[in-house]
Amino acid sequence: MRRERWVGVVMMLGSGLSTQVGASVAALAFPVIGPAGVVAIRQWVAAIVLLAVGRPRLRSITARQWRPVIGLAMVFAVMNLSLYTAIDRVGLGLAVTLEFLGPLAVALLGSRRVLDLVCALVAAPAVVLLARPQATTDYLGIGLGLLAAMGWAFYILLNRKVGRELPGATGSAAAAALSGLAYIPVGVIVLLHHPATLAAASYALVAGVLSSAVPFLVDLLTLRRVPAQFFGVFMSVNPVLAAMVGLVVLHQEPAIVDWAAILVIVAANAVAISFGGRDDAPHHNPVPVEPCDLVHGVPELAMTPAFGKVSADGEPQTSRATCEGTECGSWQPSRP
Repeated sequence: MRRERWVGVVMMLGSGLSTQVGASVAALAFPVIGPAGVVAIRQWVAAIVLLAVGRPRLRSITARQWRPVIGLAMVFAVMNLSLYTAIDRVGLGLAVTLEFLGPLAVALLGSRRVLDLVCALVAAPAVVLLARPQATTDYLGIGLGLLAAMGWAFYILLNRKVGRELPGATGSAAAAALSGLAYIPVGVIVLLHHPATLAAASYALVAGVLSSAVPFLVDLLTLRRVPAQFFGVFMSVNPVLAAMVGLVVLHQEPAIVDWAAILVIVAANAVAISFGGRDDAPHHNPVPVEPCDLVHGVPELAMTPAFGKVSADGEPQTSRATCEGTECGSWQPSRP
């Protein structure tokens, strides 16, 4: 079991690095096709991956079930565009840290513990410090990062509803497909006005694979080896990984006070996720997947910006599906 846990840790670290390296590679294409062009290509990649893996039966979705799916598709579209535009304006580390406030807010609002209030009081000054006025402060970029955070919060809430309504990855796959379709005209317009070079198109495709396909598959395998809550706490290091990758790949160097603020927000998030559930919330165990062939059995995880999420309150939010006589909660992959 200890060996399995260490394998899981290595896989989680690889997933986080893949996500942030993908975002940094995407930034290399911004000067040619802009954030909108990169997001369009990423959404197409995500839709293809989720449709291929989830194999949703779209005809079986009822009109009532389509409503939250459409809402989730809208969140996908707005959240990723606002995040990538924020990365273009304020840098990878700051943008990802600001986006991280979304799941933190859901965790804090979903719990009545005094400890959560302490987490909020600790994180608030760090946010103010990150957004402090400077000669080069880009308030639009900060606002877009906060919009991405709001999108992630809505993603968590909608994903819970979709997970209760639809089995497996059906809801997320359908939402990703709708979002990919919506970005077809956007991508066509952007690419007509800003023709992609071979390098820019390659960067965007690599970003889609690294930030969507790789974390999707790695997180699915990881959650077979480690408890979902441990996964959530560990993946709260993503803002730190983002700052490090931004420094190495994009040469974006945060100030010392920015590093301190990022670490404080990560610590507050990890504590909120660890203790944000109800007193009677069940402990998470590694998810049993062996007799099921579906994308299944893994609770949503709110803490990684790519794929694989658990609910921010630490409680599994699942719908039920039957897999050869065994019930499996539907796994909700993280945002494409």
